[in-house]
Amino acid sequence: MDDLALIGLDTSKHVFTLHGVDAAGRAVLRRELRRGQLEGFFGKLAPVEVALETCGGSHHWGRRLMALGHRVRLIPAQYVKPFVKRGKNDRVDAAAIAEAAQRPDMARVAVKSAEQQAQAMLLRTRELLVKQHTQTVNALRGHAAEFGLVAAQGTGKVAGLLAAAADDPAVPAAAKALIALLGQQVTHLDEQVEALDRQVLACHKTNPLSQLLAGVPGIGPLTAVSLALTVEAGQFASGRHFAAWLGLTPKQNSTGGKTRLGKISKAGNERLRTLLVVGATAVIRHARPGSRLATPWLLSLLGRKPKKLAAVALANKMARIVWAMMTRGEAYRHQPVAA
Repeated sequence: MDDLALIGLDTSKHVFTLHGVDAAGRAVLRRELRRGQLEGFFGKLAPVEVALETCGGSHHWGRRLMALGHRVRLIPAQYVKPFVKRGKNDRVDAAAIAEAAQRPDMARVAVKSAEQQAQAMLLRTRELLVKQHTQTVNALRGHAAEFGLVAAQGTGKVAGLLAAAADDPAVPAAAKALIALLGQQVTHLDEQVEALDRQVLACHKTNPLSQLLAGVPGIGPLTAVSLALTVEAGQFASGRHFAAWLGLTPKQNSTGGKTRLGKISKAGNERLRTLLVVGATAVIRHARPGSRLATPWLLSLLGRKPKKLAAVALANKMARIVWAMMTRGEAYRHQPVAA
């Protein structure tokens, strides 16, 4: 296998499929290995470029293969899909990965260290618990409404709803016990989310890049930490490319020289896009002539467009500012306030 130039590796839980090609792109290796055989196989190979599709475990195997002296390239899964030929199986997927990796302009993802993944896991765990908290509160409200008990919006009203359910004689004892159980789960999730919030704030205070990004209006500690831990600014050629990766640019359906723009694409990292739009909405809520957040550009935009559309436009601008700050290491420069 001296003519091996690149290996496309399709990973799974137990069986790994290899598709090796030479410098001309011809297939010279097709093989399947069990999980325990993979490191032994690559340990005997001369250093070669190995391409993997980004998925669960890809960063782990990227680190292991790099430790064996190989060059690892991670490719986003959505960029590999167009190269899948007719039919779909492990060998076809491995061949598609190898085919995509041979494209000179193919995007790649940096292999994350174990420490980086652990920090990113903190954010994903918090997001999961927040979703579970919302689901539990909604279930509690729905069950209470079956007995005529309703409360105003907001998690602060849950305690009153629980008290009303416990004191209402028309609610059966079995229902009271289950509603109380849901209330205990809400309290438990509240405590867990608060504990993770303290960890996120501690991470923000020890991360210089996160503190730098927090100077942008609309970006708080949570958004700053999320950007600092999940974004590799060097992968993007410009701030516009970064905004497009976040899905904050309109879809195009252009043809015949005519440009047709639609709604935003909503591609890329949904969590980062949501945080930036929420932050932009908070800025717009407090933007008044003469205030610190009232730049001439923003006030002009609010005078012409609806607030929701302006929030997305401001989030796009924030993303481009963030990219510039991350690539140049500069602090945010506040813009002049509109009169």
